[in-house]
Amino acid sequence: MSEDIGHPSLLDQLPGELMMWVLIVSELLVFGAGLAAFLAVRITDPAGFAEAQTHLHRTGAGLNTIVLVTSGWLAALAAHAAEAGHKRRVRALLAPAIALGALFLVLKGMEYADLARAGISFETHAFFTFSYLLTGFHAAHVIAGMILLAMVALSASPRAVEAGAAFWHMVDLVWVLLFPVVYLL
Repeated sequence: MSEDIGHPSLLDQLPGELMMWVLIVSELLVFGAGLAAFLAVRITDPAGFAEAQTHLHRTGAGLNTIVLVTSGWLAALAAHAAEAGHKRRVRALLAPAIALGALFLVLKGMEYADLARAGISFETHAFFTFSYLLTGFHAAHVIAGMILLAMVALSASPRAVEAGAAFWHMVDLVWVLLFPVVYLL
């Protein structure tokens, strides 16, 4: 709490761990830069990007959006359960949140496999270079988030669960931004 005026500072009001927020903001900046580069290159070849985009699994990506948002909802419920001291409920909520993260990866892997079978790689077109980089980097964050959620489920402490849920919400947010830009625009 700020001592000079008796009101909490912005940092005092921030939920969870400061370093987690530093990580989240830095990751959002990295993804933002990637999306900005994607959009800048898209301007140079709109027809090529539009044609390349037709090879993606829009329905699967839409389903993946529902999967991650549902998983984020479960993580938020787990954070509330942790605050209430219900450790068993925290674990019961984080387990399906993690399982939905795994389902996301399976669906994404199926799309990658179909693209590979069609002979589409990083080198096929600039669209695919960005698509693979952005969605692959996001998938790495899904894996990291699943590990983090599993770790915080062990202690089920409110502070740990809140930090894990905050990271998981960043993963959700990034996908909610990637989905329309990569799959729909």
